[in-house]
Parts: sequence; structure tokens; C-alpha cells
Amino acid sequence: MVFSSMTFLWIFLPILLGIYYISKEKYRNTILLIFSLIFYSWGEPRYIILMIFSIIINYILGIILDKSKTTIKKRIILVIAIIFNLSLLGYFKYFNFFASNINKIFNITIIPIKDIALPIGISFYTFQIISYIFDLYKNEIKVQKNILKLSLYISFFPQLIAGPIVKYHDIEKQLNSRETTIEKFAYGIRRFVYGLSKKVILANSLAYIADYIFDINVSAINMPIAWLGAVCYMLQIYFDFSGYSDMAIGLGKMFGFDFMENFDLPYLSNSITEFWRRWHISLSTWFKEYLYIPLGGNRKGKIRTYINLSIVFLATGFWHGAAWNFIIWGIYNGLFIVLERIKLKNLLDKNKFKVINYIYTLLVVLVGWVFFRANGLKNAIKYLKVMFIPKNEVYYFDYSKIINNRYILIIFISILFAGIVQKLFKKLKNREKIMKFYNKYIESIVILMLMFICIIMLASNTYNPFIYFRF
Repeated sequence: MVFSSMTFLWIFLPILLGIYYISKEKYRNTILLIFSLIFYSWGEPRYIILMIFSIIINYILGIILDKSKTTIKKRIILVIAIIFNLSLLGYFKYFNFFASNINKIFNITIIPIKDIALPIGISFYTFQIISYIFDLYKNEIKVQKNILKLSLYISFFPQLIAGPIVKYHDIEKQLNSRETTIEKFAYGIRRFVYGLSKKVILANSLAYIADYIFDINVSAINMPIAWLGAVCYMLQIYFDFSGYSDMAIGLGKMFGFDFMENFDLPYLSNSITEFWRRWHISLSTWFKEYLYIPLGGNRKGKIRTYINLSIVFLATGFWHGAAWNFIIWGIYNGLFIVLERIKLKNLLDKNKFKVINYIYTLLVVLVGWVFFRANGLKNAIKYLKVMFIPKNEVYYFDYSKIINNRYILIIFISILFAGIVQKLFKKLKNREKIMKFYNKYIESIVILMLMFICIIMLASNTYNPFIYFRF
């Protein structure tokens, strides 16, 4: 089940909200847990057992860790917990990747390839579990003795499948007690509809163009078409993923939870360093807290800092997928982060022509997205050659299949609302008065119109799965 489906919008969510708000507060966590398990098992019934097994093991490990008196015992339990959780993730997500590469190296089948389906959301909930164990080890939180509350933290349906990654120390108090108000609920509805609109109206339309271009033979496209596909995917992944995050945050608000923001207009960044502070913020902060800082962060000299940053972005790429193009994408981003740390960031900061910084950042990010989206590393390299190396061949491409007035309008709106409109609005002197007027008289109409358009488009089957569901 996904948020942008009729089943969720008209059956699952209304029933849950009705039961949740007529129930006493002491039963609400249990209700959310039951519905979260139903939500997950709707599309992945066999893997609900895996999640429950993981919850039980980590609950027990958490209890043992809390009762351990010595540092050595605590470290042993921490290592066991990390190995257990990463082993589950590694088996389901990376077994065939390693097996196929080992077989290629030796040119024989040493390790047979298995038919292993990737459980949806395993990358996200594994990281959430590790944050709980690690925070417990650092004595930053109290052990959760109520297994139902720990289960809710791990399986809560708004952020279960595609984030944002919620760290335990950010939500610990909310599991015990949280405030639900009309204002918070209304904000949740607005945030959800805005996110749904990003997904259904913008991301799905952009996906049609991007998928068409990336999925045909690279030899059949020319430079303009290659750039069009890359730009459309760049916009698609932003509106797809930020739209999901908006919906998750909005749903959380409806039930009294406050989740961290996951995006902050990343395409307005002046550097790759800034981009990663604005893009998938929950993942960036997770790696900072649970990998970069434990490795030593920037406390052990410049060389060690560069190595730590490189490790973090290698892990970031590998986290996204068991394929070489994801690994290269992570290394590629890490390279620019290190270059900026060495000298490039200072040059960018001193540069008076900020438009050059924006162009640099967008170009680096755009090239990175080609590695991310292409069907394999070889195709990514071929695609980039078409983008940057002009050829004299005459290409025939039927533009009418992907370009019409509707898609031109969608691309134009997407570019504007990927940061340009927001940046211009911040410069207005009367923006507070404008927002008050908008919130009071216009927003309700806009919300209804957006919801109506989304329903029409969903009814017309113009839908595709969220990009981050496969991670």
C-alpha cells in the first residue's frame, strides 16, 4: 500500500483516523501499531515476520545492554546488535551483488545466485533500530521496556517504507505522550496534500519523460534529449522523495508526532557540502551521528577527516542500492565533498558571482543523478558521453511521444517550485502579510483544487511507485 493510492486515501486512512480519535489515549499506540503492521503486510505479507523477528531480537538486546554493568559487556552487546541488523540487511539487499561479482572475478559460479526479494523499507527501519541500540549504548536514552512502544517506533507506517529516518532520541518522549490539537491536525492535512500533489501531479508526469528516455537504447538519443531526460529525472526524484517526506510528516502531525524535516530546497545550494545538508537530511544526520563521528569525525587531523568523509559517502552510495552505479554515485559525491573541504569550498565562499556556485552545484548533482538513474554503470557512462560529447550523426527522435503542452507546463512549474519561487518569495517585504492572507482566504481553496486534481489523475492510472521504495 502506498499513500498515493485510492485504498489508502479512501479506506485505510479514514478508518484509522476514526478509530484513533474515538479511542482512549492509552489504546492509541496499540491502534497505530496494529494499523502499521497491516499497512506493511498489505504488500509484503511474508516479510512482516522478518520485521517482528527483528523487533523481538533488538528488544531483548536492548534489555541486556541496559543491564550490562561494564563497558566491555556493553560494547559486546552493541557489536552483536550491529552485526545482527546489518547481517539481515546485507543478506536481503547485498547477497546477490557480492555473489555475482565474486563469480565474475573467478569466471565460475562459486556462489549460486538466489531468488531473494528485497523487503520494502528494510534499509530505513534497520537504521532506525541501530539508532535505538546506539543511543542506548551511549546512555542518551532509557531502555524501552514496553515492546509495543518499541515496535511502534520501528514500524510506524508514515515513515516506515521511505523515511524520513527517525532517530529514537528524537521520538522517545512522543511514544509516551504527545499532543493532538485541531491546529496540528489541520497542518498535517495541508502538508499531506502538498506532498501528494508533488508526487502525483509533478513527479509522476516527470517520470513519464525520464523513464522513456533512460529506458531506450542510449544510441537512439542525442544531446538535447539526454539533457532533457537528466533534468526531468533530477526534478522527478526531488518531488517524488520530498513529496513522500511531506506526506509522512503530515501524517505524523495528524497523530501527534513531530518528525524532522527531510528537505530544505536542496537545488538552491551553493556547494555540494550545502546540498547534502539540505537533501535527505535524516540520512545525512544519521550517517553523521552513527558513522562519521564514531570514526573520529574531524577530530583526528585533516587526512583522517578526508578518509572519514570518503567512507561515509561510500556507505551512502552502497546504502541506496546493491549496484556499482550507486557505489560510484556515492564515491563521486564524496570526492566533491573532500575537494570542497580541502580548498574548493573557500573559493566558492569568496566568489562574488553566486550564480557560478549554483551552476557548479547543479551540474555536479545532475551528473550524479545520471549514475543514480541509469540502468547500470556502463549505461550511465554512455549516457554521460551523449550529454557532453557532441556527434555529427543525424538522429530521428519522435518528440511528440514525450513532449506536449502539458509536459512543457509541468517542467516549467517544477523548475519554478524546486526553489526559485520560494527564494523570490523570501525577498518580498510584505511576505508575512501575504502569507496571512493566503492562509486565511486562499489556502483552503488551493488544497481542495490540488486534492481534486490528484484524485482525477490517480483515477486515470497516472501513477508509479515511489523511487525510494526500492531502497
